[in-house]
Amino acid sequence: MNLALKDIRHNLSRFSLTALGIGMLLMIVMGMGGIYQGLIQEATLLVDNIGADLWVVQRETRGPFAEISRIPRNLEDRLKSMPGVVSARAFVTYPVQREFRDKPLRMQIQGLSWPDDRGAWLPLVAGRRIESAHYEMIVDQILGLGLGDKVKLGKNVYTVVGITKNMSSMAGDGLAFFTLLDALDIQYDYSGEAIRIEREARRWRVAKQDIGATLPSLLERALLPSSNLAALPTPYVSAVLVTLFPGTNVNTVVEKISGWTDVTVFTRDQQNELLLRGVVDRARRQLGLFRSLLIVISTIIMALIIYTLTLEKIHDIAMLKLIGARNSVILGLILQQALLLGFLGYIFAFYVGKWVFPMFPRRVVINADDLIYLAMIVFVISILSAGLGIWKALSVEPNEVVS
Repeated sequence: MNLALKDIRHNLSRFSLTALGIGMLLMIVMGMGGIYQGLIQEATLLVDNIGADLWVVQRETRGPFAEISRIPRNLEDRLKSMPGVVSARAFVTYPVQREFRDKPLRMQIQGLSWPDDRGAWLPLVAGRRIESAHYEMIVDQILGLGLGDKVKLGKNVYTVVGITKNMSSMAGDGLAFFTLLDALDIQYDYSGEAIRIEREARRWRVAKQDIGATLPSLLERALLPSSNLAALPTPYVSAVLVTLFPGTNVNTVVEKISGWTDVTVFTRDQQNELLLRGVVDRARRQLGLFRSLLIVISTIIMALIIYTLTLEKIHDIAMLKLIGARNSVILGLILQQALLLGFLGYIFAFYVGKWVFPMFPRRVVINADDLIYLAMIVFVISILSAGLGIWKALSVEPNEVVS
């Protein structure tokens, strides 16, 4: 006869509620670990998926995900001429928030260097990649948009042609992919009045100079769109992504680009390291600390529960000792119940978590390694929490049965 199971059957409802409570606590521990892993994946998502070997950014900056980076788009041509370079693609990223169907729509816009980059590397779950130079977009399903939906951004309307999954920014916003020209149009969109005022100010600045008096035709040219004025630079991009030929010595290329005074270059691993040790470092450490605290709290709570269950069985334990039961029998009674509580709580946390975690606003990633790690933690917690109950049980005197 198994005394632990017999005692559980005798107090089944209370034991079940206790296992349920422990399961809820373990589910929070599991969820915190999943949010921790999700944060890391979101931080390195684009760097890992976009497939570039080098990230060329503005001098003295740490890349488009850490801070603002502005470099001229024609840097593409300079990089394409380097030995060992297969391709160089301009890249733009920035967040926007708009209203869509009377609800806030916040997204992280990514500009793809179309037609070289049509988004073929994106994990599409519906639709297609970008096939037109303008007015098409691919969005993540977290944004709640469907194929064919039309979103007004700036002065133009863009149609959703593809939907991705698990593509979100470090802030948890869904990613939206446009051609580079469309992304720049959205970023540098100004109202008609703002454009008119800027052109008038430009004309006034020319008129105040000697060249404006000697060449009156420049006054009229100053009123033209910026794209028609050769003296004004084209819009800047956030980075240029470089892909190298297989077998190319990355360090050699990095050394040559590092000699340029207007840019900084990072390898893929360096960009990931900057993200993990810079942009999301504090959030990672805070989540890790909070998870550790939850594990300690879980141990304390389980220990108190086992201790309380042991106190309720003091009379029974004294009776067992009086009839000559060995200490190992009493130890097994308490330890088996503690392990069973931990096991049932873990199973509850796993299956309920699989149903609940997808509803979270941030991604929760539960991988096999984390599940094994948590199972080991639960096993250790169960043994440690049983220690207090075992100590109390072994200190019971047989004569307490008659008290």
